[in-house]
Parts: sequence; structure tokens; C-alpha cells
Amino acid sequence: MANGPYWLSGMTRLALAIAAMVSALAPAAAASPLGIPRFAAVLMDADTNEILFAEQATAIRHPASITKVMTLYMVFDALDSGRLRLDDRIVMSTRAVAQRPSKLGLGVGQSLSVDDAIRVVAVKSANDVAVALAEKLAGTEANFARLMTAKARLLGMRQTVFANASGLPDPAHFTSAQDIAVLSAALIRNHGDRYHYFSAQSFSYGKLRMANHNHLLGNVVGLDGIKTGFTNDSGFTLAASAMRNGHRLIAVVLGSPSGSQRDRDITNLINAGFTALEIRAQGRREDMGALLMSRGFALNRGDQPLSRITATDIEEGDGE
Repeated sequence: MANGPYWLSGMTRLALAIAAMVSALAPAAAASPLGIPRFAAVLMDADTNEILFAEQATAIRHPASITKVMTLYMVFDALDSGRLRLDDRIVMSTRAVAQRPSKLGLGVGQSLSVDDAIRVVAVKSANDVAVALAEKLAGTEANFARLMTAKARLLGMRQTVFANASGLPDPAHFTSAQDIAVLSAALIRNHGDRYHYFSAQSFSYGKLRMANHNHLLGNVVGLDGIKTGFTNDSGFTLAASAMRNGHRLIAVVLGSPSGSQRDRDITNLINAGFTALEIRAQGRREDMGALLMSRGFALNRGDQPLSRITATDIEEGDGE
């Protein structure tokens, strides 16, 4: 396969049309919680798409590295269609190498296989490799972001505009908790054979061993993905999914003031959701608010600023 970008003329035209349609939304993003992270959360039944709990579900938020779920979704589409192969090489450009951490750290002109690139993005959340993948698929990261936005519309994501492949801060790069849940469900539904990339607790590349930033893997029953994130603008974010007794739930938390609080909230959402399903199976009606509060989950946080997040020099680092 050639190293140049692929182009599907129909998708490209759709992407350009979508970009024009949503460009007017970008100023609104700058007035959203940029620099003032605020809480948003969704709990979804992945089998039925029923929303079991929502807090500011459609409010504009910044996703940070959860963005890379869409980046890899696009890679999986290309693999499925034959436009890309797992043994193709991803060459690092000057632009890719210049990305801020978290990053793999290869030099300009160095390369890695598509398979390794996927693993590094899923586990390490490497911004440099995410950009290199974008350039491989669309020539430039800007073109790739347009294709990402077009794909978002096709998947039913209504509050999302992508400006880059990494999730690093950009006022014109925004989404909602509900849209992230929709994306997560589509990933599992349409690319279930590749979902395992998001379940890996670690990955070794050469002498470098990388641990997944999602510390709930292996610690919450049935939880097998998906992606964490952190920037100073977004706060701590996480899209997670778990399966128990043949049922799958998706939980999304955006704008948490700390990684530990985010992880507690996701754990409580998942556990309360499965309890609710058990209550339903017994023919009774559940009260999600009561179930969550009984686990220490605070309700009605979405309208209020959270505790100040301490700014860091590394926007997407090992602390995400």
C-alpha cells in the first residue's frame, strides 16, 4: 500500500460540508468551560442505548485524550476497508514529533507499524503517534479532523466538532458526555474485534514499558476499557465500559477535578447501573439517584464550578 493519504471523495465532500455547517459553533466553544472544568456524566446501556443516568449530558465540554477513541475508530475503519494494513509503517513528521507529551518520542523520519501505533495511542495516549496516524490517513491533521467530525455526524454525535487527533486544547474542539457515550457504543458495536486494544493494561515497545492510564482495568469487575484523558482545560475525563452477566454498560465522566475522583465516579456509575439492571430483572423499578447517592456519588454537580485544578506544564502526561 502507498504511504500517501487515502481519499474517499464522497466522505471528503461530506466532511467539508460538515465543517462549514459547524464552523459557526466554534465561538460558542470558546465560551464553554474552557479553563473552568465542569462536571458532566452519562451512564448508558450499550445493548439498548438507553440513558440510565445523565448530568449535563449534552452540555459542551472538552474531551482531552478521549478524542483518541475517534482517532482509532478512523484507523479501524481504514483497516476494515483495506486502505491500511497492520504492518504498514507510520512515519513521524516534524509536526508529529513536535507534539506535547504524552508522547512516544521517536525522531523525525523514524517509523513504527500501524499495530504498534494503535497500541501506543490506546495505552500510552501518545499525541505524537496520534498525529502521525492522522497524517498517514488524510495527509494533514486538519484534513483528518474534518473527517473525524463527519464520522461523528454519521454516528449520531450532535454536539461534537474535532479540531485535532490528540485532544490537546483547542477552543474549536469540543463534545458532550452523551456524544462520547454514543461513540463508545459505536466502537464496541462496529469494531468489537479490535476493542481489545483498549483493554491492555500495559504495552512494551522496545525497552520502554508503558502502563495504561486507565487504572480501573483489572480493578472493577467486568471493566475492559476505554480511554482516559486530562488537560488543564478539560479536567480529568474517562469513557469506560464494563460487561457483567451478558449486559454491557458505558459510563462517561468529563471535567472531574482529579483522577481519583473521576475513577470513583466511574466505579459508582458502573456498579449502580448493574444494580439497577438486577432490580429491573426482579420486576421492580430502580431509583438511580438513590442508588448513586448510597455509594457516595454526589448529584447536581454539572451547574457548579468544581475545585480548581492545579495547572501542569504537561497537558497530557502520565497523570491523566
